[in-house]
Amino acid sequence: MIATAALPPGSRIGILGGGQLGRMIAIAAAELGYRCHIFCPEAEAPAADVAAAWTQAGYDDEAALRAFAGAVDVITLEFENIPVGSVAFLATLKPVRPGAEVLRITQDRLLEKDFARALGLGTAPYAPVGSEGEAAEAAAAIPGRAVLKTRRFGYDGKGQRLIAAEGERAGAIREAWAEMGGAPCILEGFVDFRCEISVIAARGPDGAIATFVPVENRHRAQILDLTIAPARLPASLLQEAEEMARRIAGRLDLCGTVAVEMFLGRDGRLLVNELAPRVHNSGHWTIEACLTSQFQQHVRAICGLPLGSTARHADATMRNLIGHDADAWAEILRDPANRLHLYGKSETRPGRKMGHVTRLLPLGAGGDLADF
Repeated sequence: MIATAALPPGSRIGILGGGQLGRMIAIAAAELGYRCHIFCPEAEAPAADVAAAWTQAGYDDEAALRAFAGAVDVITLEFENIPVGSVAFLATLKPVRPGAEVLRITQDRLLEKDFARALGLGTAPYAPVGSEGEAAEAAAAIPGRAVLKTRRFGYDGKGQRLIAAEGERAGAIREAWAEMGGAPCILEGFVDFRCEISVIAARGPDGAIATFVPVENRHRAQILDLTIAPARLPASLLQEAEEMARRIAGRLDLCGTVAVEMFLGRDGRLLVNELAPRVHNSGHWTIEACLTSQFQQHVRAICGLPLGSTARHADATMRNLIGHDADAWAEILRDPANRLHLYGKSETRPGRKMGHVTRLLPLGAGGDLADF
């Protein structure tokens, strides 16, 4: 890949999306001397609170998109469910990193699985379900327990239905598919896994790639609850997971950051679960524990700066504050070892990510959770 001139400090970064990930990108960008401009349709935008400018408009508002592109030097995104057409339009005006083709693949669970398989990477067994006929074919192809997922716009357990191993499975799949509005879906075989891990990789416009150590993720009510860094796995598996993430970032021709979520099966195989072409919840621990956080690394990548060291100076645990968990902020702060991050959201709702807490541990502590 041909190297691109680095954007100098003082340049403006446009961020599509106004949530907490955009907020933390903007904070990291400010530390490097950049100013951020947020674009999102919501009336509340935690990212806008720490940014230099904010455009509140729909992602399909071409006039607003054009004006936004004219006010910035490079465009990135904080979540992947931006319309591909809007990203393609913006790319005719300014560099968009990552681009529309990356989104096209990663927004669709079927294309994502096909992409991983084409790289020779393992996945759960899967089959498309977009009609009653495909429901029957999927039931025959994937025996046992399975999960029916919408191909697009699902996260934190949304748009998913568990399909039992017994009974008239084709009928159950058809019923679940109808309950989800008949949207294109994918049936994934249930994976008997030892743990879930993720790897975050950053890739610059010159093709340089840097990865953070794989971490273990534990979920509560299908939302990430706890991240343990590093994942407590043999060095050979950690190395394999990082190499998988590097291959994915390279084949995507990514400029920016991608999080690769994986299952470690009972048989010792690593299986790609999902890709997120952005900074990721499971990388928040890097703010305190690494020489370069995932957020600064993302800014470096999209601005054409040299990638920073991903070396960590501590092990860490990171716990999400979901809903009213954040109400305990005063108690959390009584422990001086807690590193509290609140996202500035005005409304607390069940299942809403309101903040997170990080604790640092000595290198090699192996994610000791006794006092967390």
